[in-house]
Amino acid sequence: MKTEVDINTDILSWAIERAGYDVREFEVKFPKVSEWLEKQKKPTVRQLEDFARKVHLPFGYLLLDEPPEEKVPIPFFRTYQTRTDKVSLNVYDTILLYQKRQQWLQQYFRDNDFDKPDFVGRFKGETDFRTIIDDIRSELNLDKEWAGNQPNWEKALDHLTQVIENKGIIVAFNGVVGNNTKRPIPVEECRGFVLVDDTAPFMFVNSRDSKAAQMFTIAHELGHIWTGHSAGFDFRQMQPAADPVEKLCDKIAAELLVPENTFNEQWLVTHDFKSLAKHFKVSPIVVARRALDTGKISKTAFFSFYNNYLVEVRNKKSRQESGGDFYKTAKKRLSRRFLTHVDRAVRENYLLVRDAYHLTGLKGSTFRELMSNQLYS
Repeated sequence: MKTEVDINTDILSWAIERAGYDVREFEVKFPKVSEWLEKQKKPTVRQLEDFARKVHLPFGYLLLDEPPEEKVPIPFFRTYQTRTDKVSLNVYDTILLYQKRQQWLQQYFRDNDFDKPDFVGRFKGETDFRTIIDDIRSELNLDKEWAGNQPNWEKALDHLTQVIENKGIIVAFNGVVGNNTKRPIPVEECRGFVLVDDTAPFMFVNSRDSKAAQMFTIAHELGHIWTGHSAGFDFRQMQPAADPVEKLCDKIAAELLVPENTFNEQWLVTHDFKSLAKHFKVSPIVVARRALDTGKISKTAFFSFYNNYLVEVRNKKSRQESGGDFYKTAKKRLSRRFLTHVDRAVRENYLLVRDAYHLTGLKGSTFRELMSNQLYS
């Protein structure tokens, strides 16, 4: 006999809307749900488990008397606003996923007496971006021409990521929730977020963004780590939110990638954004923003270039999240440094293999191949 479950219909409606669906449209696709909502039938446990998977919700939530209060665990900033408590389910679940990984790493570090990075929050309360940027360059051993000395954007991004991870900051690149390519994270909604912690700081960068734009996100997030503030942001039209810390981190990012004095010198040589982008190894949009910041172009000119450039990029190629080398992608999504800690924890019998599966979203032969043959290649 199949076990039927009594369920609050308000919970069902909330779960459907939470997942981003219209209730009536959802009922058309899944007629059984309509019967549950109208109390004509009760769902079985198996049916309810299937429903929970479809709406990306833990099964236990469906048995509650009323919907739980879910809050974004970090400040999330929208351009032209201060902050918001509303993000899509995909962004929300992604933040929680990386928080879980961070919490495990925090405990692992504490239990194994790892040294804490001393730069996290070093300039909390500081408002002079030049003071902060000088310290970031010193800590990461980056001179003002570090990016220009790299052969291309990709190498510059790889170099910046490596020096940051060598300092103990986890940098994860992903454009979907976990490994689920059916749950994308639009760039317009979330370019990235940073989980600041004095033991295991985490950066998340939306890999659907262009490589050069990802560099700006990382540089912005470095500002958050040095000033000690967790946050997420969409950074639409390359404009920061109306928040003092966001504006400060924006200035830090701009100066780290396109130093003002060098930019002024190069501007005397050419006003072509694409040529300047090749010199600084950043996106032409970042160069255009720098020209706007330094009073060389108007807002009208900037937004005109910004919009035209986006159309040009979209016409050249669509973003490709799936395909390519699975293991290379997995290392980027999880962070090579994070995976190294997981691998060590498993080898030390600190972490059970089954728990490592859950922590990484990988399992079986896929997990073993990544750890044994791909991680250190």
